[in-house]
Amino acid sequence: MLKLLQQCRTAALGLATLLAAAASPSQAATATGLANLRALQPVMACAAVAQMDLHGVTDGSVTIQSAAVVTTGAPAPYCAVRGTIAPADIFVMRLPVNGWTQRYVQTGCGGLCGNAGINYAAASTCPVVTDGTVASASTDMGHEGLNDGSWAADNPQAQIDFAYRGMHATAQVAKAIIAKFYGQRPVYSYFDGCSDGGREALMEAQRFPDDFNGIVAGAPANDIVVQNTFHHGWNVLANKDANGNAILLAAKLPLIHAAVLAACDRLDGVVDGLIDDPRQCHFQPASLKCIAGQDPATCLSDAEAAVVQRLHDGATDAQGRHLEQKIAHEWGSELDWTLFVPAAVGQPTFSESIALSYLRYLAYFNVAAPSYELTDLKFDVPTFWRTVRTSSYIAATDPDLSDFANRGNKLLLWHGWADQHITPQSTLEYYDAMRETMGEHVVDRFARLYLLPGVAHCGGGEGPDTVDLLTPLMAWVEGGTPAGQVIASKVVDGNVTRTRPVFPFPTVARYTGSGSIDDAANFVAFTPRHDTGPDYDWVGRPLYSHGYQTNCQAVGTQLQCERARVSLDDR
Repeated sequence: MLKLLQQCRTAALGLATLLAAAASPSQAATATGLANLRALQPVMACAAVAQMDLHGVTDGSVTIQSAAVVTTGAPAPYCAVRGTIAPADIFVMRLPVNGWTQRYVQTGCGGLCGNAGINYAAASTCPVVTDGTVASASTDMGHEGLNDGSWAADNPQAQIDFAYRGMHATAQVAKAIIAKFYGQRPVYSYFDGCSDGGREALMEAQRFPDDFNGIVAGAPANDIVVQNTFHHGWNVLANKDANGNAILLAAKLPLIHAAVLAACDRLDGVVDGLIDDPRQCHFQPASLKCIAGQDPATCLSDAEAAVVQRLHDGATDAQGRHLEQKIAHEWGSELDWTLFVPAAVGQPTFSESIALSYLRYLAYFNVAAPSYELTDLKFDVPTFWRTVRTSSYIAATDPDLSDFANRGNKLLLWHGWADQHITPQSTLEYYDAMRETMGEHVVDRFARLYLLPGVAHCGGGEGPDTVDLLTPLMAWVEGGTPAGQVIASKVVDGNVTRTRPVFPFPTVARYTGSGSIDDAANFVAFTPRHDTGPDYDWVGRPLYSHGYQTNCQAVGTQLQCERARVSLDDR
Protein backbone atom coordinates (compact mmCIF):
# COMPACT_ATOMS: atom_id res chain seq x y z
CA MET A 1 0.00 0.00 0.00
CA LEU A 2 2.95 2.32 -0.45
CA LYS A 3 2.53 4.21 -3.67
CA LEU A 4 -0.91 3.90 -5.13
CA LEU A 5 -2.49 7.29 -4.98
CA GLN A 6 -5.36 5.91 -6.93
CA GLN A 7 -8.53 6.81 -5.12
CA CYS A 8 -8.44 10.29 -6.32
CA ARG A 9 -8.13 13.66 -6.43
CA THR A 10 -28.95 21.09 6.56
CA ALA A 11 -30.31 22.03 9.59
CA ALA A 12 -30.27 25.71 8.76
CA LEU A 13 -31.63 25.20 5.25
CA GLY A 14 -35.08 23.93 4.35
CA LEU A 15 -35.57 20.71 2.41
CA ALA A 16 -36.48 22.61 -0.75
CA THR A 17 -33.20 24.52 -0.64
CA LEU A 18 -31.22 21.29 -0.20
CA LEU A 19 -32.97 19.62 -3.13
CA ALA A 20 -32.30 22.64 -5.32
CA ALA A 21 -28.63 22.60 -4.36
CA ALA A 22 -28.40 18.94 -5.26
CA ALA A 23 -30.22 19.33 -8.57
CA SER A 24 -28.52 22.42 -9.95
CA PRO A 25 -24.83 21.38 -10.08
CA SER A 26 -25.17 19.26 -13.23
CA GLN A 27 -26.34 22.41 -15.03
CA ALA A 28 -23.26 24.32 -13.92
CA ALA A 29 -20.52 21.73 -13.98
CA THR A 30 -16.85 22.61 -13.81
CA ALA A 31 -14.32 21.71 -16.49
CA THR A 32 -13.71 18.38 -14.71
CA GLY A 33 -17.43 17.54 -14.81
CA LEU A 34 -17.93 18.15 -11.10
CA ALA A 35 -20.74 20.27 -9.74
CA ASN A 36 -19.86 23.92 -9.19
CA LEU A 37 -20.71 23.96 -5.49
CA ARG A 38 -20.47 27.12 -3.44
CA ALA A 39 -17.87 27.08 -0.66
CA LEU A 40 -19.44 27.51 2.77
CA GLN A 41 -17.90 28.88 5.95
CA PRO A 42 -18.41 27.30 9.38
CA VAL A 43 -21.26 28.70 11.45
CA MET A 44 -19.54 27.92 14.74
CA ALA A 45 -16.06 27.83 16.22
CA CYS A 46 -14.06 24.62 15.91
CA ALA A 47 -13.78 24.26 19.68
CA ALA A 48 -17.59 24.26 19.92
CA VAL A 49 -17.73 20.89 18.12
CA ALA A 50 -16.64 19.28 21.39
CA GLN A 51 -19.88 20.52 22.99
CA MET A 52 -22.26 19.24 20.29
CA ASP A 53 -25.31 17.27 21.33
CA LEU A 54 -25.21 14.17 19.11
CA HIS A 55 -27.75 12.12 21.00
CA GLY A 56 -29.72 9.76 18.76
CA VAL A 57 -27.55 10.25 15.68
CA THR A 58 -26.53 6.59 15.71
CA ASP A 59 -27.15 3.52 17.86
CA GLY A 60 -24.42 4.38 20.37
CA SER A 61 -23.65 7.45 22.42
CA VAL A 62 -21.12 9.86 20.89
CA THR A 63 -18.35 11.56 22.82
CA ILE A 64 -16.08 14.22 21.29
CA GLN A 65 -12.66 14.07 22.93
CA SER A 66 -11.09 16.99 21.08
CA ALA A 67 -11.72 19.64 18.44
CA ALA A 68 -8.98 22.09 17.53
CA VAL A 69 -7.79 24.03 14.48
CA VAL A 70 -4.65 22.70 12.79
CA THR A 71 -2.69 25.33 10.85
CA THR A 72 0.33 23.39 9.60
CA GLY A 73 0.66 20.67 6.97
CA ALA A 74 -1.67 19.82 4.11
CA PRO A 75 -4.63 20.25 3.88
CA ALA A 76 -4.48 22.88 6.66
CA PRO A 77 -6.13 24.85 8.00
CA TYR A 78 -8.81 22.51 9.24
CA CYS A 79 -10.71 21.65 12.38
CA ALA A 80 -9.37 18.32 13.64
CA VAL A 81 -12.02 16.32 15.50
CA ARG A 82 -11.56 13.09 17.44
CA GLY A 83 -14.39 11.21 19.07
CA THR A 84 -15.80 7.85 20.11
CA ILE A 85 -19.02 6.10 19.20
CA ALA A 86 -19.86 3.78 22.09
CA PRO A 87 -18.60 1.38 23.00
CA ALA A 88 -15.19 1.80 21.33
CA ASP A 89 -15.45 3.04 17.74
CA ILE A 90 -12.91 5.86 17.42
CA PHE A 91 -13.31 8.30 14.54
CA VAL A 92 -11.35 11.31 13.34
CA MET A 93 -12.45 14.16 11.09
CA ARG A 94 -10.98 17.06 9.17
CA LEU A 95 -13.33 20.00 8.62
CA PRO A 96 -12.15 22.87 6.37
CA VAL A 97 -12.31 26.24 8.09
CA ASN A 98 -11.66 28.43 5.01
CA GLY A 99 -14.40 27.15 2.74
CA TRP A 100 -16.17 23.78 2.46
CA THR A 101 -17.45 22.73 -0.97
CA GLN A 102 -20.33 20.68 0.44
CA ARG A 103 -18.67 17.29 -0.17
CA TYR A 104 -17.84 14.58 2.34
CA VAL A 105 -15.18 11.89 1.75
CA GLN A 106 -14.81 8.95 4.13
CA THR A 107 -11.73 6.76 3.81
CA GLY A 108 -11.29 3.11 4.67
CA CYS A 109 -8.50 1.32 6.49
CA GLY A 110 -6.46 -1.82 5.81
CA GLY A 111 -5.50 -5.11 7.44
CA LEU A 112 -7.54 -5.81 10.56
CA CYS A 113 -7.69 -2.03 11.09
CA GLY A 114 -7.24 -0.54 14.54
CA ASN A 115 -6.08 2.79 13.12
CA ALA A 116 -8.35 5.80 12.72
CA GLY A 117 -5.93 7.93 10.69
CA ILE A 118 -7.13 9.55 7.47
CA ASN A 119 -5.05 8.40 4.51
CA TYR A 120 -4.68 11.63 2.57
CA ALA A 121 -1.73 10.19 0.63
CA ALA A 122 -4.18 7.80 -1.02
CA ALA A 123 -6.11 10.72 -2.46
CA SER A 124 -3.27 13.09 -3.26
CA THR A 125 -3.96 13.06 -7.01
CA CYS A 126 -7.53 14.27 -6.50
CA PRO A 127 -7.58 18.09 -6.54
CA VAL A 128 -10.91 18.29 -4.73
CA VAL A 129 -9.28 16.52 -1.79
CA THR A 130 -5.82 18.07 -1.84
CA ASP A 131 -7.11 21.63 -2.01
CA GLY A 132 -8.51 21.14 1.48
CA THR A 133 -12.14 21.93 0.64
CA VAL A 134 -13.79 18.57 1.46
CA ALA A 135 -14.81 17.35 4.88
CA SER A 136 -13.43 13.91 5.62
CA ALA A 137 -13.43 11.19 8.25
CA SER A 138 -12.13 7.73 9.05
CA THR A 139 -12.55 5.17 11.81
CA ASP A 140 -10.56 2.44 13.53
CA MET A 141 -13.54 0.07 12.99
CA GLY A 142 -14.18 -0.43 16.67
CA HIS A 143 -10.82 -1.27 18.20
CA GLU A 144 -7.27 -0.01 18.60
CA GLY A 145 -5.91 -3.52 19.04
CA LEU A 146 -3.03 -5.27 17.39
CA ASN A 147 -3.19 -6.71 13.90
CA ASP A 148 -2.86 -10.19 15.42
CA GLY A 149 -6.62 -10.45 15.93
CA SER A 150 -6.43 -10.84 19.71
CA TRP A 151 -8.67 -7.80 20.12
CA ALA A 152 -11.58 -9.97 18.91
CA ALA A 153 -11.32 -12.52 21.74
CA ASP A 154 -14.48 -12.38 23.91
CA ASN A 155 -15.32 -9.03 22.30
CA PRO A 156 -18.26 -9.60 19.95
CA GLN A 157 -19.07 -5.89 19.63
CA ALA A 158 -15.58 -5.24 18.27
CA GLN A 159 -16.20 -7.99 15.72
CA ILE A 160 -19.48 -6.40 14.64
CA ASP A 161 -17.89 -2.95 14.40
CA PHE A 162 -15.06 -4.34 12.28
CA ALA A 163 -17.46 -6.28 10.09
CA TYR A 164 -19.91 -3.53 9.16
CA ARG A 165 -21.06 -1.18 11.95
CA GLY A 166 -17.94 0.98 12.32
CA MET A 167 -17.99 2.72 8.96
CA HIS A 168 -21.79 3.12 8.94
CA ALA A 169 -21.94 4.68 12.39
CA THR A 170 -19.03 6.95 11.46
CA ALA A 171 -20.88 8.13 8.35
CA GLN A 172 -23.96 8.93 10.42
CA VAL A 173 -22.02 10.86 13.06
CA ALA A 174 -19.74 12.66 10.60
CA LYS A 175 -22.68 13.95 8.56
CA ALA A 176 -24.43 15.15 11.71
CA ILE A 177 -21.31 17.04 12.81
CA ILE A 178 -20.92 18.56 9.34
CA ALA A 179 -24.56 19.70 9.36
CA LYS A 180 -24.11 21.50 12.67
CA PHE A 181 -20.65 22.90 11.88
CA TYR A 182 -21.60 24.39 8.48
CA GLY A 183 -25.36 24.66 8.85
CA GLN A 184 -25.90 22.19 6.03
CA ARG A 185 -25.47 18.50 5.38
CA PRO A 186 -23.19 17.35 2.53
CA VAL A 187 -24.71 17.55 -0.92
CA TYR A 188 -22.52 14.64 -2.03
CA SER A 189 -20.86 11.92 0.03
CA TYR A 190 -18.14 9.49 -1.09
CA PHE A 191 -16.31 6.47 0.29
CA ASP A 192 -12.79 5.53 -0.80
CA GLY A 193 -10.91 2.46 0.41
CA CYS A 194 -8.46 -0.25 -0.60
CA SER A 195 -7.81 -3.78 0.72
CA ASP A 196 -9.96 -4.11 3.84
CA GLY A 197 -11.02 -0.58 2.96
CA GLY A 198 -12.31 -2.06 -0.31
CA ARG A 199 -14.29 -4.62 1.68
CA GLU A 200 -15.66 -1.80 3.81
CA ALA A 201 -16.61 0.03 0.62
CA LEU A 202 -18.58 -2.94 -0.72
CA MET A 203 -20.15 -3.54 2.69
CA GLU A 204 -21.44 0.04 2.57
CA ALA A 205 -22.93 -0.47 -0.90
CA GLN A 206 -24.51 -3.77 0.12
CA ARG A 207 -25.85 -2.93 3.59
CA PHE A 208 -26.16 0.86 3.79
CA PRO A 209 -27.03 2.19 0.30
CA ASP A 210 -28.08 5.59 1.64
CA ASP A 211 -24.69 6.45 3.14
CA PHE A 212 -22.73 7.39 0.00
CA ASN A 213 -23.48 8.71 -3.49
CA GLY A 214 -20.27 7.25 -4.87
CA ILE A 215 -17.89 4.52 -3.76
CA VAL A 216 -14.37 3.55 -4.85
CA ALA A 217 -13.52 -0.04 -3.84
CA GLY A 218 -9.90 -0.95 -4.46
CA ALA A 219 -8.47 -4.49 -4.28
CA PRO A 220 -11.35 -5.38 -1.97
CA ALA A 221 -10.92 -8.08 0.65
CA ASN A 222 -14.55 -8.92 -0.08
CA ASP A 223 -14.07 -12.64 0.56
CA ILE A 224 -12.05 -11.99 3.70
CA VAL A 225 -12.82 -15.32 5.35
CA VAL A 226 -11.45 -17.49 2.53
CA GLN A 227 -8.61 -15.05 1.91
CA ASN A 228 -7.36 -14.96 5.49
CA THR A 229 -7.65 -18.70 6.06
CA PHE A 230 -7.28 -21.02 3.08
CA HIS A 231 -5.58 -18.50 0.77
CA HIS A 232 -2.89 -17.25 3.14
CA GLY A 233 -2.59 -20.61 4.85
CA TRP A 234 -1.94 -22.27 1.48
CA ASN A 235 0.64 -19.61 0.66
CA VAL A 236 2.68 -20.91 3.57
CA LEU A 237 1.96 -24.62 3.66
CA ALA A 238 2.31 -25.15 -0.12
CA ASN A 239 5.95 -24.12 0.29
CA LYS A 240 6.89 -26.54 3.08
CA ASP A 241 8.84 -29.79 2.86
CA ALA A 242 8.27 -32.84 5.05
CA ASN A 243 10.30 -31.21 7.84
CA GLY A 244 8.31 -27.97 7.74
CA ASN A 245 11.06 -25.97 6.04
CA ALA A 246 10.51 -23.57 3.15
CA ILE A 247 11.32 -25.07 -0.27
CA LEU A 248 11.27 -21.94 -2.44
CA LEU A 249 13.21 -18.89 -1.21
CA ALA A 250 12.92 -15.29 -2.34
CA ALA A 251 16.24 -15.29 -4.19
CA LYS A 252 14.58 -17.33 -6.96
CA LEU A 253 11.70 -14.90 -7.54
CA PRO A 254 13.52 -12.61 -10.05
CA LEU A 255 14.44 -15.69 -12.08
CA ILE A 256 10.82 -16.82 -12.18
CA HIS A 257 9.56 -13.35 -13.02
CA ALA A 258 12.01 -12.96 -15.91
CA ALA A 259 10.90 -16.32 -17.33
CA VAL A 260 7.22 -15.32 -17.07
CA LEU A 261 7.89 -12.08 -18.96
CA ALA A 262 9.89 -13.91 -21.59
CA ALA A 263 6.94 -16.21 -22.16
CA CYS A 264 4.07 -13.73 -21.97
CA ASP A 265 5.15 -10.08 -22.23
CA ARG A 266 4.68 -10.03 -26.03
CA LEU A 267 1.09 -11.29 -25.89
CA ASP A 268 -0.34 -7.77 -25.71
CA GLY A 269 1.68 -6.53 -28.69
CA VAL A 270 4.41 -4.64 -26.89
CA VAL A 271 7.40 -5.66 -24.78
CA ASP A 272 7.17 -3.32 -21.83
CA GLY A 273 7.69 -5.47 -18.75
CA LEU A 274 3.95 -5.74 -18.14
CA ILE A 275 1.31 -8.36 -18.84
CA ASP A 276 -1.94 -6.62 -19.70
CA ASP A 277 -4.15 -9.64 -19.01
CA PRO A 278 -2.34 -12.41 -17.10
CA ARG A 279 -5.19 -14.82 -17.78
CA GLN A 280 -3.78 -15.10 -21.31
CA CYS A 281 -0.44 -16.23 -19.92
CA HIS A 282 0.04 -20.00 -19.71
CA PHE A 283 3.51 -20.11 -18.25
CA GLN A 284 4.78 -23.52 -17.14
CA PRO A 285 7.13 -23.49 -14.12
CA ALA A 286 8.43 -26.88 -15.24
CA SER A 287 10.20 -25.05 -18.08
CA LEU A 288 12.67 -23.76 -15.46
CA LYS A 289 13.63 -27.16 -14.09
CA CYS A 290 17.36 -27.73 -13.80
CA ILE A 291 19.12 -30.00 -16.25
CA ALA A 292 22.24 -32.01 -15.45
CA GLY A 293 25.20 -29.77 -14.64
CA GLN A 294 23.22 -26.52 -14.59
CA ASP A 295 24.00 -23.93 -11.93
CA PRO A 296 21.09 -24.30 -9.42
CA ALA A 297 20.98 -20.53 -9.03
CA THR A 298 19.76 -20.29 -12.65
CA CYS A 299 16.99 -22.89 -12.51
CA LEU A 300 14.43 -24.57 -10.27
CA SER A 301 14.53 -27.94 -8.62
CA ASP A 302 11.58 -30.24 -9.19
CA ALA A 303 10.28 -29.34 -5.74
CA GLU A 304 10.66 -25.58 -6.35
CA ALA A 305 8.86 -25.76 -9.69
CA ALA A 306 6.01 -27.64 -8.04
CA VAL A 307 5.76 -24.96 -5.36
CA VAL A 308 5.54 -22.19 -7.96
CA GLN A 309 2.69 -24.01 -9.69
CA ARG A 310 0.86 -24.55 -6.41
CA LEU A 311 1.19 -20.90 -5.42
CA HIS A 312 -0.20 -19.78 -8.77
CA ASP A 313 -3.07 -22.28 -8.75
CA GLY A 314 -4.18 -21.78 -5.14
CA ALA A 315 -5.61 -24.00 -2.43
CA THR A 316 -7.11 -27.38 -3.30
CA ASP A 317 -8.21 -30.45 -1.41
CA ALA A 318 -6.78 -33.94 -1.93
CA GLN A 319 -9.17 -34.52 -4.85
CA GLY A 320 -8.08 -31.33 -6.61
CA ARG A 321 -11.22 -29.36 -5.79
CA HIS A 322 -10.42 -25.66 -5.54
CA LEU A 323 -10.92 -24.05 -2.13
CA GLU A 324 -10.37 -20.57 -3.58
CA GLN A 325 -10.52 -19.05 -7.06
CA LYS A 326 -8.52 -21.03 -9.61
CA ILE A 327 -5.76 -18.42 -9.87
CA ALA A 328 -4.48 -17.36 -6.48
CA HIS A 329 -1.52 -15.33 -7.81
CA GLU A 330 -1.46 -14.07 -11.39
CA TRP A 331 1.61 -14.56 -13.54
CA GLY A 332 3.63 -11.36 -13.45
CA SER A 333 3.30 -10.78 -9.71
CA GLU A 334 6.30 -12.92 -8.70
CA LEU A 335 8.60 -10.12 -7.52
CA ASP A 336 6.19 -9.38 -4.68
CA TRP A 337 5.76 -12.97 -3.55
CA THR A 338 8.07 -12.05 -0.67
CA LEU A 339 4.75 -11.59 1.14
CA PHE A 340 4.76 -15.35 1.59
CA VAL A 341 8.09 -16.64 0.20
CA PRO A 342 10.80 -16.09 2.85
CA ALA A 343 14.35 -14.94 2.21
CA ALA A 344 15.71 -17.71 4.43
CA VAL A 345 14.53 -20.96 5.97
CA GLY A 346 12.77 -20.28 9.26
CA GLN A 347 11.96 -16.64 8.47
CA PRO A 348 8.30 -15.75 9.19
CA THR A 349 6.14 -14.25 6.46
CA PHE A 350 3.13 -11.95 6.39
CA SER A 351 0.86 -14.70 5.07
CA GLU A 352 1.60 -16.80 8.14
CA SER A 353 0.92 -13.86 10.43
CA ILE A 354 -2.40 -12.86 8.86
CA ALA A 355 -3.66 -16.45 8.60
CA LEU A 356 -2.89 -17.20 12.25
CA SER A 357 -4.42 -13.90 13.36
CA TYR A 358 -7.68 -14.76 11.66
CA LEU A 359 -7.79 -18.48 12.38
CA ARG A 360 -7.11 -17.95 16.06
CA TYR A 361 -9.64 -15.21 16.77
CA LEU A 362 -12.11 -14.63 13.92
CA ALA A 363 -12.51 -17.73 11.78
CA TYR A 364 -14.63 -19.83 14.10
CA PHE A 365 -17.84 -18.56 15.62
CA ASN A 366 -17.39 -17.51 19.27
CA VAL A 367 -14.11 -19.39 19.51
CA ALA A 368 -10.73 -17.96 20.49
CA ALA A 369 -7.87 -20.42 19.98
CA PRO A 370 -4.56 -18.65 20.64
CA SER A 371 -2.60 -21.91 20.30
CA TYR A 372 -3.97 -22.70 16.82
CA GLU A 373 -1.25 -23.47 14.26
CA LEU A 374 -1.43 -23.53 10.47
CA THR A 375 -0.88 -27.26 10.47
CA ASP A 376 -4.26 -27.54 12.24
CA LEU A 377 -6.02 -26.23 9.12
CA LYS A 378 -7.40 -29.07 7.02
CA PHE A 379 -7.76 -28.42 3.32
CA ASP A 380 -10.98 -30.30 2.72
CA VAL A 381 -14.54 -29.36 1.84
CA PRO A 382 -16.16 -29.96 5.27
CA THR A 383 -13.55 -27.75 6.95
CA PHE A 384 -14.06 -25.14 4.25
CA TRP A 385 -17.77 -24.81 4.96
CA ARG A 386 -17.31 -24.95 8.72
CA THR A 387 -14.89 -22.05 8.42
CA VAL A 388 -16.68 -19.78 5.95
CA ARG A 389 -19.99 -19.76 7.81
CA THR A 390 -18.41 -16.71 9.45
CA SER A 391 -18.83 -14.92 6.12
CA SER A 392 -22.51 -14.37 6.84
CA TYR A 393 -21.64 -11.23 8.80
CA ILE A 394 -18.10 -10.26 7.86
CA ALA A 395 -17.63 -10.90 4.12
CA ALA A 396 -18.91 -8.56 1.43
CA THR A 397 -19.69 -10.79 -1.54
CA ASP A 398 -23.44 -10.17 -1.93
CA PRO A 399 -23.75 -9.16 -5.63
CA ASP A 400 -27.23 -7.62 -5.46
CA LEU A 401 -26.66 -3.86 -5.25
CA SER A 402 -30.14 -2.96 -6.47
CA ASP A 403 -30.88 -0.66 -3.53
CA PHE A 404 -27.59 1.16 -4.08
CA ALA A 405 -28.08 1.47 -7.85
CA ASN A 406 -31.74 2.52 -7.63
CA ARG A 407 -30.69 5.58 -5.66
CA GLY A 408 -28.54 6.77 -8.57
CA ASN A 409 -25.31 5.93 -6.74
CA LYS A 410 -22.11 4.92 -8.56
CA LEU A 411 -19.42 2.32 -7.89
CA LEU A 412 -15.86 2.07 -9.20
CA LEU A 413 -14.07 -1.22 -8.56
CA TRP A 414 -10.36 -1.52 -9.26
CA HIS A 415 -7.64 -4.09 -8.77
CA GLY A 416 -3.96 -4.45 -9.67
CA TRP A 417 -3.34 -7.43 -11.95
CA ALA A 418 -0.09 -8.16 -10.05
CA ASP A 419 -1.69 -8.10 -6.59
CA GLN A 420 0.33 -10.45 -4.41
CA HIS A 421 -2.08 -10.26 -1.48
CA ILE A 422 -5.67 -10.57 -2.78
CA THR A 423 -6.32 -12.34 -6.05
CA PRO A 424 -7.87 -10.13 -8.76
CA GLN A 425 -10.09 -13.15 -9.46
CA SER A 426 -12.17 -12.33 -6.39
CA THR A 427 -12.98 -8.88 -7.78
CA LEU A 428 -13.62 -10.29 -11.25
CA GLU A 429 -15.93 -12.92 -9.80
CA TYR A 430 -17.80 -10.31 -7.77
CA TYR A 431 -18.22 -8.06 -10.82
CA ASP A 432 -19.45 -10.96 -12.96
CA ALA A 433 -21.81 -12.05 -10.17
CA MET A 434 -23.26 -8.53 -10.10
CA ARG A 435 -23.90 -8.66 -13.84
CA GLU A 436 -25.44 -12.12 -13.60
CA THR A 437 -27.64 -11.15 -10.63
CA MET A 438 -28.75 -7.66 -11.70
CA GLY A 439 -28.34 -7.80 -15.45
CA GLU A 440 -25.50 -6.42 -17.55
CA HIS A 441 -27.34 -3.29 -18.66
CA VAL A 442 -28.28 -2.40 -15.08
CA VAL A 443 -24.71 -2.79 -13.85
CA ASP A 444 -23.35 -0.77 -16.77
CA ARG A 445 -25.50 2.16 -15.63
CA PHE A 446 -23.85 2.46 -12.22
CA ALA A 447 -20.59 0.46 -11.99
CA ARG A 448 -17.18 0.15 -13.65
CA LEU A 449 -14.23 -2.18 -13.09
CA TYR A 450 -10.61 -1.10 -13.71
CA LEU A 451 -7.75 -3.62 -13.83
CA LEU A 452 -4.24 -2.14 -13.69
CA PRO A 453 -1.45 -4.14 -15.42
CA GLY A 454 1.64 -4.77 -13.31
CA VAL A 455 0.23 -3.09 -10.19
CA ALA A 456 0.63 -4.85 -6.85
CA HIS A 457 -1.61 -4.71 -3.78
CA CYS A 458 -3.04 -1.19 -3.49
CA GLY A 459 0.04 0.12 -5.27
CA GLY A 460 3.62 -0.65 -6.06
CA GLY A 461 4.71 -3.26 -8.57
CA GLU A 462 6.15 -2.64 -12.01
CA GLY A 463 3.09 -1.01 -13.56
CA PRO A 464 1.77 2.56 -13.51
CA ASP A 465 0.08 2.74 -10.12
CA THR A 466 -0.74 6.43 -9.67
CA VAL A 467 -4.27 7.09 -10.88
CA ASP A 468 -7.12 9.38 -9.86
CA LEU A 469 -10.40 7.47 -9.69
CA LEU A 470 -12.17 9.74 -7.24
CA THR A 471 -12.48 12.68 -9.64
CA PRO A 472 -14.13 10.63 -12.44
CA LEU A 473 -16.41 9.07 -9.82
CA MET A 474 -17.46 12.53 -8.68
CA ALA A 475 -17.99 13.63 -12.27
CA TRP A 476 -20.25 10.63 -12.86
CA VAL A 477 -22.26 11.26 -9.69
CA GLU A 478 -22.46 15.05 -9.98
CA GLY A 479 -22.42 15.70 -13.72
CA GLY A 480 -23.74 12.47 -15.18
CA THR A 481 -20.58 11.71 -17.18
CA PRO A 482 -19.93 7.95 -17.01
CA ALA A 483 -16.45 7.02 -15.86
CA GLY A 484 -14.28 6.06 -18.83
CA GLN A 485 -10.60 6.22 -19.65
CA VAL A 486 -8.22 7.24 -16.86
CA ILE A 487 -4.49 7.84 -17.08
CA ALA A 488 -2.20 5.88 -14.78
CA SER A 489 1.35 7.01 -14.11
CA LYS A 490 4.49 5.46 -12.73
CA VAL A 491 6.25 7.89 -10.42
CA VAL A 492 9.84 7.18 -9.39
CA ASP A 493 11.63 9.59 -7.05
CA GLY A 494 9.07 12.24 -7.83
CA ASN A 495 9.40 11.88 -11.62
CA VAL A 496 6.82 10.40 -13.97
CA THR A 497 8.56 7.62 -15.89
CA ARG A 498 5.58 6.10 -17.71
CA THR A 499 1.93 6.86 -18.39
CA ARG A 500 -0.67 4.43 -19.67
CA PRO A 501 -4.42 4.67 -20.29
CA VAL A 502 -6.66 2.33 -18.32
CA PHE A 503 -10.16 1.58 -19.58
CA PRO A 504 -13.19 0.01 -17.92
CA PHE A 505 -13.06 -3.79 -18.12
CA PRO A 506 -13.01 -5.63 -20.48
CA THR A 507 -11.41 -2.95 -22.67
CA VAL A 508 -7.60 -2.81 -22.58
CA ALA A 509 -4.91 -0.46 -23.89
CA ARG A 510 -3.18 -1.41 -27.14
CA TYR A 511 0.02 0.11 -28.51
CA THR A 512 -0.42 1.92 -31.82
CA GLY A 513 2.95 0.69 -33.05
CA SER A 514 4.77 4.01 -33.04
CA GLY A 515 6.04 6.45 -30.44
CA SER A 516 7.29 5.86 -26.94
CA ILE A 517 5.78 2.92 -25.10
CA ASP A 518 6.01 5.06 -21.96
CA ASP A 519 3.55 7.66 -23.30
CA ALA A 520 -0.18 7.08 -22.87
CA ALA A 521 -0.83 9.04 -26.05
CA ASN A 522 0.51 6.11 -28.08
CA PHE A 523 -2.11 3.64 -26.86
CA VAL A 524 -5.72 3.17 -27.91
CA ALA A 525 -8.70 1.25 -26.54
CA PHE A 526 -9.19 -2.35 -27.63
CA THR A 527 -12.08 -4.57 -26.55
CA PRO A 528 -11.56 -8.31 -27.03
CA ARG A 529 -14.41 -10.03 -28.82
CA HIS A 530 -14.61 -12.65 -26.09
CA ASP A 531 -13.47 -12.44 -22.49
CA THR A 532 -11.37 -15.49 -21.74
CA GLY A 533 -10.16 -16.64 -18.40
CA PRO A 534 -10.75 -19.28 -15.74
CA ASP A 535 -14.29 -20.14 -14.79
CA TYR A 536 -15.49 -19.79 -11.23
CA ASP A 537 -15.97 -23.50 -10.64
CA TRP A 538 -14.70 -23.67 -7.08
CA VAL A 539 -16.17 -24.82 -3.79
CA GLY A 540 -17.00 -21.31 -2.54
CA ARG A 541 -18.92 -20.13 -5.57
CA PRO A 542 -22.23 -20.00 -3.59
CA LEU A 543 -20.71 -17.30 -1.36
CA TYR A 544 -21.13 -14.84 -4.25
CA SER A 545 -24.91 -14.87 -4.01
CA HIS A 546 -27.67 -12.81 -2.45
CA GLY A 547 -29.30 -13.64 0.84
CA TYR A 548 -26.66 -15.13 3.14
CA GLN A 549 -25.65 -11.92 4.96
CA THR A 550 -26.73 -11.63 8.58
CA ASN A 551 -26.90 -8.98 11.28
CA CYS A 552 -25.43 -9.74 14.67
CA GLN A 553 -25.61 -8.52 18.23
CA ALA A 554 -23.28 -8.80 21.19
CA VAL A 555 -24.69 -10.76 24.12
CA GLY A 556 -22.12 -10.85 26.89
CA THR A 557 -19.01 -12.38 25.38
CA GLN A 558 -20.96 -14.12 22.61
CA LEU A 559 -21.82 -13.12 19.07
CA GLN A 560 -25.43 -13.88 18.14
CA CYS A 561 -26.50 -13.60 14.51
CA GLU A 562 -29.85 -13.97 12.80
CA ARG A 563 -30.45 -16.86 10.44
CA ALA A 564 -29.48 -16.09 6.87
CA ARG A 565 -32.13 -16.33 4.17
CA VAL A 566 -29.74 -18.59 2.24
CA SER A 567 -28.18 -21.07 4.64
CA LEU A 568 -24.74 -22.60 4.28
CA ASP A 569 -25.45 -25.26 6.89
CA ASP A 570 -26.08 -27.99 4.34
CA ARG A 571 -22.71 -27.59 2.60
